[in-house]
Amino acid sequence: LTLATVPAEDPFVYDMICAGDTMGVFQIESRAQMAMLPRLRPRCYYDLVIEVAIIRPGPIQGDMVHPYLRRRNGEEAVDYPSEEVKGVLQRTLGVPIFQEQVMQLAVVAAGFTPGEADSLRRAMAAWKRRGGLGPFADKLITGMRERGYEEDFARQIFRQIEGFGEYGFPESHSASFALLVYVSSWLKRHEPAAFTAALLNSQPMGFYSVSQLTQDVRRHGVEVRAVDINRSDWDCTLETGAGGVAAMRLGLRMVKGLSEESGRLIVGRPAAGFRGTQQLVEQVGLDRRELGVLASSGALEVLEGHRHRARWAVAGVEEPTPLLTSMDRYEAAPLLRKPTEGQDIVADYQGLGLTLGRHPVQLLRHRLDRYGYLQAQRLPELVDGAAISVAGIVITKQRPGTASGVIFVTLEDETGYTNIVVWSTVAEQYRAALLNSKLMGVQGKLQVEGEVIHVVAKRIVDHSDMLGNLVVTSRDFR
Repeated sequence: LTLATVPAEDPFVYDMICAGDTMGVFQIESRAQMAMLPRLRPRCYYDLVIEVAIIRPGPIQGDMVHPYLRRRNGEEAVDYPSEEVKGVLQRTLGVPIFQEQVMQLAVVAAGFTPGEADSLRRAMAAWKRRGGLGPFADKLITGMRERGYEEDFARQIFRQIEGFGEYGFPESHSASFALLVYVSSWLKRHEPAAFTAALLNSQPMGFYSVSQLTQDVRRHGVEVRAVDINRSDWDCTLETGAGGVAAMRLGLRMVKGLSEESGRLIVGRPAAGFRGTQQLVEQVGLDRRELGVLASSGALEVLEGHRHRARWAVAGVEEPTPLLTSMDRYEAAPLLRKPTEGQDIVADYQGLGLTLGRHPVQLLRHRLDRYGYLQAQRLPELVDGAAISVAGIVITKQRPGTASGVIFVTLEDETGYTNIVVWSTVAEQYRAALLNSKLMGVQGKLQVEGEVIHVVAKRIVDHSDMLGNLVVTSRDFR
């Protein structure tokens, strides 16, 4: 497949997009886009063109988003003051969403020459750095009044145009992005293992850590296999899973502290694989530090049985001599107890940034239940306005410039994700917990709008102490 040959307009892909199931998808993986998708409900390529463009500071500041949604949902009539304006705005239901429409409106409704319209475009492109759109206000409004448009309409259009001084999208740009959105979505829907492997091989990028991406693909039914000194390539790769379905093998690149040079030397292993840690040292020549990170990540378990034995083996590696063989050293190893599940999970996060074991919150559920925290999967069962408490690992915190100080937090538990809205007054009151929590508890009110569910926070609690030494990562305040 290429960009040109991915099957077009697949309804199953649009079903996934409408559900906001777009973690890792180009352009529509942000919190704001995920919240918009179930409202706009894209069902064709041009809907994606609009989706890409509408969640931008320009349309938001220009108050274009809600009017467009109301008209799209049949809640508000669409009318046009003239056929000329209809010709410009019909494809976006009477709301100017693209820069080209702003330029066309200036010409057909306000009498701008093409050169003046281009000056307007340059002013929009410069945002507010060169005086913004203020100098065009009189000419736009006066020009529209002289051509018979009501002053309220003229000022409304200018307010919308003025929003583009905060950054709006050209339609051509959005159309190009929309193609990548669709292809990314098609891959996520039909080839989730390949899609996620490619994302992990491209890190760092996007809004989400390797842990969240891995949790997401596993929730979609993909088998993820551990880093293995005898099976992993440098990159994450695909293997044949149960029933012939693709499984994803984590690559050596996931091991924190292992250089790519050493990783690729390991990949040149014997066809039968390494038989022990000593053989690995003899044939690859890794230093003790890199052997240590391999042991801590679990990559040597296939050789030694578990992490504790792998660390012991690494501590005892020797330069090859006729008097000491791998078997001699191995038989002398003590009977070390296998790590507990909790120890393995902590080591997974420290060594790889993710775990293939149980979700950390699942291990803590019995403690969280004492506080009355509900699982994320329970929220759709509740009614709008319900008072609830939720908890989870913080995976994103965002403070958009267009949100008037509101902070959006996404929590992850063993069942899914919960979106939290934190108003500025609450954010200030619980500032320390908001900034520092890795495991966050939230008491608040459920807000249900169709398929979009949020919890509006009233109280925030930092439960990070429950995680102990567990290292979790989030992408903060993007």
